[in-house]
Amino acid sequence: MKDGMLFIQLGLMIAVFYFLIIMPQRKRIKQEKSFESNLKVGDKVITKAGIHGKIAEIAESTIVIETMSGKLKMEKNAISVEATIKLNEKK
Repeated sequence: MKDGMLFIQLGLMIAVFYFLIIMPQRKRIKQEKSFESNLKVGDKVITKAGIHGKIAEIAESTIVIETMSGKLKMEKNAISVEATIKLNEKK
């Protein structure tokens, strides 16, 4: 009897862990990959470091953003998805 309850509790803990932690993480990763693939030249972006700029060039894994002080080359994953979406929603 106790062994059966132990397995049920363990199964419930694993299910809760999966639905509260793993599923949202997968959804966020999927959203970030979709965002990175939809970037195009001319888009206004904000980096995770807080740098504002406009995309000047796009390569496979890097981008060049044009800022007020010049051009910066960085990885695509350095773009903040949340901040950039908020920036573009204000329009």
